[in-house]
Amino acid sequence: MTGRQPFLHDLNVLLAAPMQAWSGRDGQIRRQGAEGIYVADTRVVGEAVLTVNGEEPEALGVSRESGPGASFEAVVRSAGESHADPLLVLVRRRTVQTGRVLEDIVLDSKLPKEVAVSIELTLGIDFSPMASVKSGGPRLPTTAVLEDGCWLASSGAVTASVSAPGATAQKCDGGIRFRWDLTIPPGGQARAAWSVDAADTLSPVTAAGVTAPPPLTVSARDPRLAALVTRAQQDLAGLRMSSTEQPSDVFLAAGAPWFFTLFGRDSLIAARMLLPVDPQLAAGTLRILAARQGAGCDLETAEQPGKILHELRRGELLLPATSHNDQLRLPPVYYGTVDATPLWISLLHDAWKWGMPEGEVRALLDNLGAALAWLRDWADADGDGFLEYLDTTGHGLANQGWKDSADSIRCQDGSLARGPIALAEVQGYAYRAALDGAELLDAFGQPGAADWRSWAAALARKFRAEYWCRDGLGPYLAIALDADKRPVDGVASNMGHLLGTGILSEDESAVVAARLMHPSLFSGFGIRTLDTGNGGYWPLRYHCGSVWTHDSALILAGLAAAGHVAEAALVASGLLDAAESFGFRLPELFSGHTPGDGGPLPYPSSCRPQAWAGAAAVTILLATLGLEPQGHGVLPVVAAAVPTPFGAFSVSGLWAGGRQFKVDVDGEGNAAVSAM
Repeated sequence: MTGRQPFLHDLNVLLAAPMQAWSGRDGQIRRQGAEGIYVADTRVVGEAVLTVNGEEPEALGVSRESGPGASFEAVVRSAGESHADPLLVLVRRRTVQTGRVLEDIVLDSKLPKEVAVSIELTLGIDFSPMASVKSGGPRLPTTAVLEDGCWLASSGAVTASVSAPGATAQKCDGGIRFRWDLTIPPGGQARAAWSVDAADTLSPVTAAGVTAPPPLTVSARDPRLAALVTRAQQDLAGLRMSSTEQPSDVFLAAGAPWFFTLFGRDSLIAARMLLPVDPQLAAGTLRILAARQGAGCDLETAEQPGKILHELRRGELLLPATSHNDQLRLPPVYYGTVDATPLWISLLHDAWKWGMPEGEVRALLDNLGAALAWLRDWADADGDGFLEYLDTTGHGLANQGWKDSADSIRCQDGSLARGPIALAEVQGYAYRAALDGAELLDAFGQPGAADWRSWAAALARKFRAEYWCRDGLGPYLAIALDADKRPVDGVASNMGHLLGTGILSEDESAVVAARLMHPSLFSGFGIRTLDTGNGGYWPLRYHCGSVWTHDSALILAGLAAAGHVAEAALVASGLLDAAESFGFRLPELFSGHTPGDGGPLPYPSSCRPQAWAGAAAVTILLATLGLEPQGHGVLPVVAAAVPTPFGAFSVSGLWAGGRQFKVDVDGEGNAAVSAM
């Protein structure tokens, strides 16, 4: 037990929901940190260390790595005659499938003589819950028993079955040691294999019941663009899940390993980013969240009528005081989020615009009405006209926007704001949601649209009067209002989410765009969460100086929507540069360092992959194009001229209005849409 959250940045991850496999870059799974094989929210294998003739092979690297599979290659020097060249190579081909992880072990020899080897695999069965792993808690070794040739272990509803054909086995040190005695012919091969099947019958989420659409095809002058999109699509495929109650509806789990389940905000934002790629993902996410929409009032769960949930787990989540959220205890279904409800409304609107069938939209109109009512009747607890939050339990989330760590909302001197907190970006989300809801009400013959437009106009007027601050660089928007209704004057990325919502005037948008692109916020790779002049700034602080991929991508989309396409192109280019630093898998977050500082560093416990970080690849690709859906059966329109930070490119396999299409952009920025 370390009591420290494990680092992830130097580990290999393979996943196919609800399974994950985390190992060292050499393929070994050691009894340390987050390494292991997981099903849903439980680790079932905590060790899988392989030796040949009593020695660990010497790692060469990882090849053929994709979302669910990789080959770990190593040299064996503990068998056969000594040679200067590595003539005996071991390859571990690991694949993660729904409910299973399997590994083929291949010894490939170029030695001139027959070689006898003993492969041993030490396997540790460990049924630690994810919350315990995340907090560096003690391991929970579990005894396996041999039945019908398989080693079986269980803890409650979680079961695991390990098979190693052809191996002898004996129990050792709380685990199992498998041994294969093999003979490799001259210039030949020898093979072994093992697998683990696992299930959690009480998990509320499971593997997606619907296959993903065919991947996009990207051709670009800059080859990094295709590499980014390819990697993102592989990662997102591994995050696809369904609820056990609605197997035909699909959503994206928030991220691996910590948030491998349904999160309202995360799943909604990712689905919205992916609308032109996978419209069914948006529809499934909307329906799954609508089925769990708040109906009553419960202070413990933060449920309120019409409210969209924050997260769904199989049991209570317990995290220690050393976590980002201080001492945390959340119920299995938790509603502690101030932004998921307006985001749900706007996703329903946008999904309709991009071609969600009218019958499917109509089926959610009662949920729309309840969500709109929550904005008016519940989200503004003190009646001041703004949406705000306050945890009253003492063990829920202290902050309930996307920056939900306990220390994220800061004044410019670094001091923490006191709640209730009314976040700036949430007012923009609510403004947009009210107008989006009004358009849906009109389109489907429902009353109340004029009232919601009036409500939005009143919110915009009050917002304009209360949120503006000024410093030596000029005006900017506060991150929030605090308990005393004073602006929390930290200069932060939050203001960027207001771009494109309509709550800002053209002049105000220009002021916000200029501040976001100032070197104190724009690192060259993305927009920092907090500017470098803040007393709480640190480039590796979770929400106070780092760069979050989705945050910068949403700001990129907002800049483009507000007409600041040159600035949007700079952010897109910066994110692509960052992606190259991380093997084209954009992480949840990375450091706020500049190119002059040596470039971005990994945030060591960041989720990889993460839904909205993976989905950001589509925003980077498409945001500056100005794509506008035109209704069912009609292709979208595109801006007449667009920035070309990547040079000429083409993307095919997109969807709008029920039709598949492609976009071609030439080197001068001329874009064209055509049917496929």
